[in-house]
Amino acid sequence: MSVLQPTARASDDATSGTEVLIRAERLSRVYQDGQVTALVDVNLTIRRGDYVAIVGPSGSGKSTLLNLIGALDRPSVGEIYFEGQPLSKIHDLDGFRAARLGFVFQSFHLLPTLTALENVQVPMFETKRSPKQRAARARELLQRVGLEHRQHHLPRQLSVGERQRVAIARALANGPDLLLADEPTGSLDSRTTEEVLDLFERLHEEQKMTVVVITHSAEVAQRAQRIIRLRDGRVEADDAHPPAESVV
Repeated sequence: MSVLQPTARASDDATSGTEVLIRAERLSRVYQDGQVTALVDVNLTIRRGDYVAIVGPSGSGKSTLLNLIGALDRPSVGEIYFEGQPLSKIHDLDGFRAARLGFVFQSFHLLPTLTALENVQVPMFETKRSPKQRAARARELLQRVGLEHRQHHLPRQLSVGERQRVAIARALANGPDLLLADEPTGSLDSRTTEEVLDLFERLHEEQKMTVVVITHSAEVAQRAQRIIRLRDGRVEADDAHPPAESVV
């Protein structure tokens, strides 16, 4: 089974020398027997170390694009390449996602009967780490997100913002190459939103993490280096540091 090992790193940007992590070519996605076209002829490149926000009105194709990049869905037409290799050629997509990608969602998806420490360990259950190593890694990640003092609490004992930080720690469990976040601040108040955005920024700057965020929020998008705007399933604009009034 191919899980796409991190050995093929030949795709570099010709001008900057920065490695291309994701390349999407002519992506289209059609649902419901052809009645709904979510994406149309989308082309884009995401380089290793990019911090990208994908914005657009409801129904513009944002979440569909994230699902395709994250190998949660397949395009009707076109191809996505990860480090130059097509995702369509990977037979073990579950293994690929577990090893190379981290996901953060608006609704957290924490297991209610597990503590914060146990939730963070879930993605590591299929790895070769021993129980002791898993627990140590989970404690390290909870410390990184400022929650080491809450490691033995259940999700219902945590605030909404704390649950999202646990979810971020879980997404980092296996050291992913790419962090994908779908409306990660949609359930948060303004103060907690700032805390989560600060955390994404630290991960990007200090850990060189490649981050792609789907958002309706201009505030969230402005924290990214680059903003891709979708409309009616097509890329309408792809800007670095656009003016705030033009974000969404």
